[in-house]
Amino acid sequence: MKRYRDFNSYLKEIFGERVQKISLDAGLGCPNRDGTISTKGCIFCDPRGSGTGAFVNDGLTINEQIVKARHYIRKRYKAKKFIAYFQSFTNTYSSLAKLKALYDQALAHDDIVGLSVATRPDCVDRDILNLLKSYDKDYLVWIEYGLQSAHDATLKRINRGHDVACFEKSVMVAHGCGLSICAHIILGLPGEDRRMMLQTARFLAGLPVQGVKIHLLYVVEGTKLSELYKNGKFCCLEQEQYAELVVDFLELLPPDMVIQRLTGDPVRSELVAPLWAMEKADNLKLIKETLERRDTWQGRLYRKSTAGK
Repeated sequence: MKRYRDFNSYLKEIFGERVQKISLDAGLGCPNRDGTISTKGCIFCDPRGSGTGAFVNDGLTINEQIVKARHYIRKRYKAKKFIAYFQSFTNTYSSLAKLKALYDQALAHDDIVGLSVATRPDCVDRDILNLLKSYDKDYLVWIEYGLQSAHDATLKRINRGHDVACFEKSVMVAHGCGLSICAHIILGLPGEDRRMMLQTARFLAGLPVQGVKIHLLYVVEGTKLSELYKNGKFCCLEQEQYAELVVDFLELLPPDMVIQRLTGDPVRSELVAPLWAMEKADNLKLIKETLERRDTWQGRLYRKSTAGK
């Protein structure tokens, strides 16, 4: 029995073979770092903008990043088709002309079959959304919005720089443009209990969101969160606790929502806590075992009439 709709299976349904994402760093920055909103950024975000750092650290162009990553991915996963994933920082935070040039550069490769753009809900407008929509006649296109939590108090606590209403409005506008939307959420944020985290699941279930990435809140060196952790003001989730929360979350989502991620990928040399966050294969195995032990599945508790309440 398949207990959740995973991203790899979704891609195989469309393309008939394995498709892998290539994570890209366009070096576009973030308004929550450059002073437009704040200079501090989100309390959990690392210096690379939660991405590869390929442009910021190494100065590689989009073309060079694709060529380099493609060689490794082909060897490891035997994939022949790829999605250009603009991951680092805020990937709609520039002029329309520059964004088009960046996206076009990525899509110029014959084996790129999709485009996925991660951004903030306060950094899009209709012109940008229409640009993304213009690609979907030839490519699989997703826009990814960081939400993290459906609670304004939490968003303020983590210095997110926007509120829940901003996310909801951006989702509705993107949906109106005909784009597929993936929401990013984080489990284990400061001040949140199980009830609050599951309210975020219900909130997403009530919106026209086609995918979700579920992240574990882990502590990275050099962040505000690491200061809180080292001063005893923040505690991480335990491994078993996280697995149970992920399963609780999945139960409340629509059964057709694509689960693009179930945990995170910290950099070993930068991870402060929890150390078990490095064991991705074990964490995924534990989540699947928890689903089986509880004999449950994605959407088991989903009720369309009450979603979002």
